[in-house]
Amino acid sequence: MAGSRGVVLAALFANGAIAVLKFVGFLLTGSPSMLSETYHSVSDTGNQLFLLVGIGYSGKEISREHPFGYGKAQFFYSFLVAVLLFGIAGWESVKHGYDAIVHGSHAAAAGTVSVASVTFPSWYVNVAVLLGAIGFEGYAFTKANRELRRQIDKYGWRGVTDAFHKTSDVTTLTAFTEDTIALLGAGLALAGILLSKATGNEVYDAVAALLIGLLLMGFALALAWENKRLLLGESLPVAAERELRAAVEDTPQVVHVDTFRTVYIGPQSVLVTADVSFVPETEATDLDELIADIEARLRAVDDRVEHVYVEPEV
Repeated sequence: MAGSRGVVLAALFANGAIAVLKFVGFLLTGSPSMLSETYHSVSDTGNQLFLLVGIGYSGKEISREHPFGYGKAQFFYSFLVAVLLFGIAGWESVKHGYDAIVHGSHAAAAGTVSVASVTFPSWYVNVAVLLGAIGFEGYAFTKANRELRRQIDKYGWRGVTDAFHKTSDVTTLTAFTEDTIALLGAGLALAGILLSKATGNEVYDAVAALLIGLLLMGFALALAWENKRLLLGESLPVAAERELRAAVEDTPQVVHVDTFRTVYIGPQSVLVTADVSFVPETEATDLDELIADIEARLRAVDDRVEHVYVEPEV
């Protein structure tokens, strides 16, 4: 949880700073595209606020209404980020890019800006702002990537793609995805501005905006899909579940594991249920100790195991 919160706070700081930079760029140049980018960064900042709300809500104490806690709140708020914020930002970018391609760009690329008696082309400001954005997003990406790599090493996943399909830490996953898109988007925007300046054709800037929007919408759908599997109650990956089942089967006096089920009840939090057949000579008074041993073995294999329910079959 602490790692996820640090990742989100880093992204919140980066996106907030970028929003300010882009707004300053708009004030200096009057460029509608920079104002649009300001809206984009403000929405990204909103992403982090949603994720922080999810982290805080998921930390509530277990209650009668929620006997397994509020961990799935992070799945819900990450889903909102994907659908509402990523989707809206993507749609707006696609719409602005398409309109600019069809009707022509209105960027103030040919104007000038005067600061402290120094005059320079206004597109310099946009380039400087985008380079600053890349710097801030690079900082946030480094934090998110470090946390995701830690999880990959810990659970033996094959890489980022594998982690994307197996992790239950959707907060880190969302921040990592957002930072990746932001870096790619800033690179596309920078390329579009420079190509437009070099060729005198503003269509490159417009195409870059369209591609950024498609990128956002594509990842929005992917994130929504990954959150859906967890909201619906996904089990642990097959390999992890196999290790847990083997730990139960290796427990003394266990004859057979009749049924074995796992389900994520929150980020890095798993519920395990099992119907276990013990040797016929097992005394009822020994069952509590045997079940406690099974619980300890499961948690030793995987620290994500939080709740264990064993139904003994003697």
